Amino acid sequence: MNTESRDHRSWTMSRVKGRDTGPEMAVRRLLRDLGFGYRLHAKDLPGKPDLVFRGRKKAIFVHGCFWHRHPDPACKLARLPKSNVEFWESKLTKNFERDQRNEAELVDKGWKFLNVWECQIRDTKRLSQALAEFLGEDNA
Repeated sequence: MNTESRDHRSWTMSRVKGRDTGPEMAVRRLLRDLGFGYRLHAKDLPGKPDLVFRGRKKAIFVHGCFWHRHPDPACKLARLPKSNVEFWESKLTKNFERDQRNEAELVDKGWKFLNVWECQIRDTKRLSQALAEFLGEDNA
């Protein structure tokens, strides 16, 4: 059951950041440690990827597991709230579908992308390896 007032819930939700989040900053630090330079939030690309590597035509999205519906059934961060389920199901499904459209459009433009999920940030060794592999691939 929701124990917060409508005004307090609104205030809480207004504090949710869309950029420069903790997970995004962690990925940026890993990329700097690996020696990769990047641009941020390219407005001219579908979905405004969080990190862009124009010369490589590659982009990285850092997704919150809850907000972007991480499809991994083992991810505990992607659970739906128990209250107002209908609202959340609709909202989060729309987010997921929008992500799918943006990813398809990026691919149509000749770009490759990688989704980094919030829950993957904890294993920095594995994530560093995945980032290096993704950015080290040939563009062909």
